[in-house]
Amino acid sequence: MSGSDSPKSTRGSLPRVVAASLIGTTIEFYDYFLYGTAAALVFGKVFFPASDPLTGTLLSFLTYAIGFAARPLGALVFGHFGDRIGRKKLLVVSLLLMGGSTTLIGLLPTYNSIGVAAPVLLTALRLVQGFALGGEWGGAVLLVSEHGDARRRGFWASWPQGGAPAGNLLAAGVLSLLTTVQSDATFLSWGWRVPFLLSAVLVAVGLWIRLAVDESPLFKEALAKAEARKAAHRQAEQPPMVAVLRHHWRELLVAMGARIAENISYYVMTTFVLAYAVTQVHLPKQTALNAVLIASAIQFALIPLFGALSDRVGRKPVYLVGAVGVGIWAFVFFGLVDTKSFGSLVLAVTIGLVFHSAMYAPQAAFFSELFSTRVRYSGASIGAQFASVAAGAPAPLIATALLKDYGSSTPIAVYVAIAAAVTVLAVLCSRETRGRDLAEAEEGAAEADQAPAGKPAIA
Repeated sequence: MSGSDSPKSTRGSLPRVVAASLIGTTIEFYDYFLYGTAAALVFGKVFFPASDPLTGTLLSFLTYAIGFAARPLGALVFGHFGDRIGRKKLLVVSLLLMGGSTTLIGLLPTYNSIGVAAPVLLTALRLVQGFALGGEWGGAVLLVSEHGDARRRGFWASWPQGGAPAGNLLAAGVLSLLTTVQSDATFLSWGWRVPFLLSAVLVAVGLWIRLAVDESPLFKEALAKAEARKAAHRQAEQPPMVAVLRHHWRELLVAMGARIAENISYYVMTTFVLAYAVTQVHLPKQTALNAVLIASAIQFALIPLFGALSDRVGRKPVYLVGAVGVGIWAFVFFGLVDTKSFGSLVLAVTIGLVFHSAMYAPQAAFFSELFSTRVRYSGASIGAQFASVAAGAPAPLIATALLKDYGSSTPIAVYVAIAAAVTVLAVLCSRETRGRDLAEAEEGAAEADQAPAGKPAIA
């Protein structure tokens, strides 16, 4: 294997690309998780005030889940154009869409002001958020993966993954601060809007940083070769989605299966736990938010460590430890939360996120290494976001419904354990990708991704 994926990559630019990807993903996940946190604590009362508290939370989580429905569409659209015209341009568009929709949520009138139109508008803006995030993740991790080399790809590509806990940390931190300095009445009246309006400032900063980075040198090289093949054979490439489904469907299934436990466990242990701790265990909102705050800070530090570990021992072993661990920990998790002890709550969420980090950290490099360059944005995005519809989207909703129907957390733990089993099976069926040279992978896949002879391809 070669130590460098592209002779045109410049090592001096890598830290700048990593920083831009990390800051951009942090801002986008801040926007996305802010909605999830507000759905658990605020939106049920503001947009569904006629329902009882648990039903209001359930309806609030329903609007939260609907956002995931737009993520596959975002993956398809951003993946197609990201593989056609470049990663950087699409990342700028995703940042603007996410920031704009989040800011508008902060300006929405409530149910008491305009009635049912309020939750309808909330849902529409949530769909825009989902569409934007569906295209963000793949582009951010690929930009780093394609700038770096095979030897330390797991470490460098894990940094954009840190945007998830950093965004969650920022969202929970801002809300925690507001609930500390404001009364419940003030917070429900207008205080909850402040974090959403803050997104406009964060997006301006993120846009300035993201515009300063270069396009992936590996992508530019692959694009030039594709244009040369097209000129020589007078034959266009297949659309990226078609090429993925025809030639990379096994890798696509692996990516989707690997995503199941990672997604479900995360949203149960960071989003649903807020509603569970407040409505079921009767802990203060501040206590629940602080627990997620502490655990997210620890996870942010752990992600690059697990990414580096995957460079040494492989993507599969690290991923499997996380999947098995989270499936077992789910049964301990709720017992610790039920003790009503702040220390136990912090321990429950923190250990859950340790196991989650073991899956999430190597995921960026793992998914990047599954696909060739000209379909990598589409393959990684489709695999990740289509799985999110079945996993992350309904996770808080299913957990809330199980709690309402059974009055116990045990069915929720079983739900997480089943998800873990699916992920273990998917990872075991995959090959080890550590050390794969992305440039060599592109050469081997170039002909397969061309349109069949005599049949025109859609550009």
